[in-house]
Amino acid sequence: MTRLQRTTAPNGRRLEASHVLEAPADDAWDALVDTTRWPEWSPIVSDVEASDRRIRRGTTGRIRALGAWIPFRVTAFAPDEGRWSWRLLGLPGATHRVDDLGENRCRIAFELPPTATGYAPVCLRALERLEALLVE
Repeated sequence: MTRLQRTTAPNGRRLEASHVLEAPADDAWDALVDTTRWPEWSPIVSDVEASDRRIRRGTTGRIRALGAWIPFRVTAFAPDEGRWSWRLLGLPGATHRVDDLGENRCRIAFELPPTATGYAPVCLRALERLEALLVE
């Protein structure tokens, strides 16, 4: 089930796009933190150059999106909470989150700051692509 809802996250008010999958939370987390896999599920990212293959707090790099290179920096990384955040072009981007629902189920969510709510359709498509990638 895909949902789009307003929520309050640890970093403030957000618009959350989320989807429950029949997939292990560890597999979903791996897809979100492995920069080489971002083009597999992002509908707009075609390439990534990063200081770390698996992100951590402080990872920097750039994504190729819609034909342009956009710099990014991971600003928060909390694997124990299943969430990480970044900034693109110095602006707050989505927080990526995985909730373990047990029994081979998880919820993947993108928490969008108010300045990025126009990105919601891209997030919904990314969730569809993540489901296709993880549920085979």
